[in-house]
Amino acid sequence: MNGGKAAALADSHAHLDFKDFDEDRENVLERAEKAGVQLIINVGFDMASSLRAVELAGKYSPIYAAVGIHPHEAARVPEGYLQKLEDMAKHPKVVAIGEIGLDFFRNRSPRPEQREVFQAQLALARRINLPVIIHDREAHDEIVETFEKEGLPEARGVIHCFSGDVALAKTLLDMGFYISIAGPVTYKKNIVLGQVASMVPPGRLLVETDAPFLPPHPLRGKRNEPAYVKYTAEKVAALRGRTLGYLGQQCLENTRNLFRI
Repeated sequence: MNGGKAAALADSHAHLDFKDFDEDRENVLERAEKAGVQLIINVGFDMASSLRAVELAGKYSPIYAAVGIHPHEAARVPEGYLQKLEDMAKHPKVVAIGEIGLDFFRNRSPRPEQREVFQAQLALARRINLPVIIHDREAHDEIVETFEKEGLPEARGVIHCFSGDVALAKTLLDMGFYISIAGPVTYKKNIVLGQVASMVPPGRLLVETDAPFLPPHPLRGKRNEPAYVKYTAEKVAALRGRTLGYLGQQCLENTRNLFRI
């Protein structure tokens, strides 16, 4: 770690509003700061989570918020949710609409509802020109087709916790997306994700924890938290033949650029 000084890092996707952190949120943020994490994007999951994300961003200077409805929650959106999201998005520390998208692995909401809510939020992001944070699980082709058919905000967005292959990454990069790499890149069997992490252009690469989910290899089975983004960044740096300091600073700048911070 650069002669004892922590490398500068960003965690481009976390859920610190979740109850998993209710007991020790302050300590989690202190550990993140000591690990060099200068910026955290806290991402909404449903209406209540989005509101908590805004509140956290208002309370802690390193935290910025995204507001949106996850595909798991698409069947349970309240009436008027789009207007409520738009109202939340007026907060100066709300920097994206997310996380939104499709999840055809768990199918916790019926696919027609997922599609409808995804497209509606994509339209909202286009209208107010905020970048989108995209959840894509086992839905690669339809995600791409949706972008081609519906269009993207000028501010573009990021595919969070990228889970596709190099060909998919190239398609999405051509559309203007950033690619975010999470803890699974540290898992020995995840060769394809390592290939993606190696080829993303330097200016389009992000790293994230998705805390409390997907802890990196040394901590599998434990609760993930923003301080652990350094393990993912170290792995990506090694794959790209770079130092942690270089990679961390690049991803921090990219996070600021995408979210206009």
